Amino acid sequence: MTELLFAGADWDFDRLWRTYDAVDLIARKELGLDIYPNQIEVITAEQMLDAYSSIGMPLMYKHWSFGKRFAQDETLYRKGMRGLAYEIVINSSPCISYIMEENSMAMQTLVLAHAAFGHNHFFKNNSLFRQWTDARGILDYLDFAKTYIAQCEERHGHQAVERVLDAAHALMSHGVHRYPRNRGYDLREEQRREKERQAWHEQTYNDLWRTVPKAASTVHGSKELAERKRKLRLPEENILYFLEKNAPKLQPWQREILRIVRNVAQYFYPQKQTKVMNEGCATCVHYHIVNRLHEQGLMNDGALMEILHSHTNVVFQPDFDDPRFGGINPYALGFAMMQDIKRIATEPTEEDRVWFPEIAGNGDPWGTLREAWANYRDESFVLQYLSPALIRKMKLFEVHNDAEAPHMVVTAIHNERGYREVRKMLAKSYDVSQLEPDIQIVDVDLAGDRRLILHHHVANDILLDENDAVLVLRHIANLWGYEVRLIEVDAETDMTLREYEDAVPTVNMG
Repeated sequence: MTELLFAGADWDFDRLWRTYDAVDLIARKELGLDIYPNQIEVITAEQMLDAYSSIGMPLMYKHWSFGKRFAQDETLYRKGMRGLAYEIVINSSPCISYIMEENSMAMQTLVLAHAAFGHNHFFKNNSLFRQWTDARGILDYLDFAKTYIAQCEERHGHQAVERVLDAAHALMSHGVHRYPRNRGYDLREEQRREKERQAWHEQTYNDLWRTVPKAASTVHGSKELAERKRKLRLPEENILYFLEKNAPKLQPWQREILRIVRNVAQYFYPQKQTKVMNEGCATCVHYHIVNRLHEQGLMNDGALMEILHSHTNVVFQPDFDDPRFGGINPYALGFAMMQDIKRIATEPTEEDRVWFPEIAGNGDPWGTLREAWANYRDESFVLQYLSPALIRKMKLFEVHNDAEAPHMVVTAIHNERGYREVRKMLAKSYDVSQLEPDIQIVDVDLAGDRRLILHHHVANDILLDENDAVLVLRHIANLWGYEVRLIEVDAETDMTLREYEDAVPTVNMG
């Protein structure tokens, strides 16, 4: 008779490692997962709250906003108004999984399967993470960043460093390169950069600011204008990068802090694009593993029921007319699509064979999933794999909602044209370029008062929140050192929709 891995809720490290080995065997042998080495950290609820506050990263530098978030989360948790995640997992090598000591042994099993194997495999193999992040270098880089910012506080004062971090954090979502390949984090290179910042500063931008063109060259379309934009590499959507390289008044240490913040932002960029896939992968993996442990007699009915209760809560999707509805649950959609892919690979219908001829009936569900996990992001994954059967099951449809019309109109129903339209529109909702405003630096008035000019290319008539925009412009002006102007223009016609009053620096960053 097979011996249970554990019985009851209590856990110890011996049970934890025996369970880890059993999970590892299923993950590698049956699912073919390829993972980074695992590092399991057992932490308290308070430490989990602390991890929340510092965006889940170990060795994170200090900032007042982290403490504010900790206090808020702790208050809600202590009052019973908010639960805590069972785990946090870090995209690093080794892959660090934080599990709470308050968890039952059943929940520790779920966490090991979900985080240490599901998320871990996705981090290591998905093309976006391979392109944009350096799992082996991130921990060393964060250690460098934490030490560097602490040294800046000692040399320049806590308030001066905080001002730079405040401004950089306000621009974090506009501090990523969307297209070129990330070269990773080389600690020795970062240390060398720190020592050579002043020399680099003199060599690269002093000449630009010394050679100010004449007023006549500001005429639109002139050669001088084109040359100025070429030197400044305009337009530029990575605002933090532009300010780091070109802000005339920033000191070398301030530029390095901007670089640190945008490197952290870049690290999280793939996670914005793979929420459905990443959580769907981890949920699909843990669901299979815990059921296999039960089938093999390694887990009793009570433990499985506890895990499935948590699993059901995670993948619950309220209907559109349910008061709890808040959009599509990424866990629900990701898990449902991956279970559907397994069905198509093993038990396809004639409809599946028409829509998915490459995978229907191929008899290799996990190989099909591994290929999808490696090569897609949320937008393309939905566009490629969302099936008519799942659209019907989840009751998905498209609604055209015109703010000026008295009624909403259902524009895509359950027919062939409707399936394609629903799939296209749902995929579009995960396109990061559609979710975040397109704001670019387009020019600098070098001949006059060095005003920085930004354009927001407005899509779907959605303008920026005016109060938030004014506050962020003030941060940009503080970093730039001169006035900043923002113009909102229609993305299709270039017609000016709104022009903000010039923001002026309120503090002297230098």
